[in-house]
Amino acid sequence: MRVIRITPRGYCHGVVGAMNIVQTAIDNSSLPRPIYIVGMIVHNRHVVDAFDREGVITLDGGTRAQLLDEVTSGTVIFTAHGVSPQVRKRAAERGLHVIDATCPDVERTHELIRDRLANGYEVIYIGCKGHPEPEGAVGIDPKHVHLIETPADLEALHIDSENIAVTNQTTLSQWDTALLIEQVKRRFPTAEVYNEICMATQLRQQAVADLAGQADLCIVVGDTRSNNSNRLAQVAKEIAQIPAHLVSDVTQIRPDWLRGVRTVAVTSGASTPSAITRMVIEYLDQFDENDTSTWQPQRSVRDAQILPKPRRSARIHNA
Repeated sequence: MRVIRITPRGYCHGVVGAMNIVQTAIDNSSLPRPIYIVGMIVHNRHVVDAFDREGVITLDGGTRAQLLDEVTSGTVIFTAHGVSPQVRKRAAERGLHVIDATCPDVERTHELIRDRLANGYEVIYIGCKGHPEPEGAVGIDPKHVHLIETPADLEALHIDSENIAVTNQTTLSQWDTALLIEQVKRRFPTAEVYNEICMATQLRQQAVADLAGQADLCIVVGDTRSNNSNRLAQVAKEIAQIPAHLVSDVTQIRPDWLRGVRTVAVTSGASTPSAITRMVIEYLDQFDENDTSTWQPQRSVRDAQILPKPRRSARIHNA
């Protein structure tokens, strides 16, 4: 089977930075224990499990404020997705040692929002409801930052001001975002547009749009919680117009997907370990639909292959 290895793929700089910060915290014996991560450090279960085996406790299943209520002592790490000022304040009030692993691209969006609010603007924020990145951004000022995800959300929005700025989550589909921004501009002609889709997301999406169409099928390796991974599968289906499947690792590939497929394209989300993607590529390389011995996928990966290499020292940002 021919495999098109789409690049760029895999870890972006924000993900590597966040993971290095966690590893540096683990190696720093002077930090208060236990070490908690408030949410998944990045949206990939393999990464979370690797840190769990190093003694880090990942809190999940609620808002950042709710998760923080579970911590009474020790060190807390804010994830790459960013947090609201209220969460930062609550951590300080609880006397916790706080480390900030917010992605620089996300922090830049927060700075933009704060600047526009300080100048008297209402901010329309395009993002996925329930995702931690919009939670942190909207939390800057829930009264004046308005989250929308769909055209229906936009229609239901009432803003009595001509000073409006529109920005967005960093990991959205660039095509969907552009369409919704156009609709915002029609509804609010004076709105200033600040498209904050990060470069890593744009490059990965554009590569899929450009190359996946040469294949019969696209496999995206990434976590179902990863918005950027989901958007890559969406781009393959809607822009490249080929079937696509999102898998967390090689064991989720079903041989019946590959019957009659001559060429398959492979990419991965910005929080997907390269070793996990490499096993997918190796499996597809050797797959023969006429030889059942090639059908059974096997996953074997060490934590040292999951976490960034080399594990260079990272500067810890105390919040």
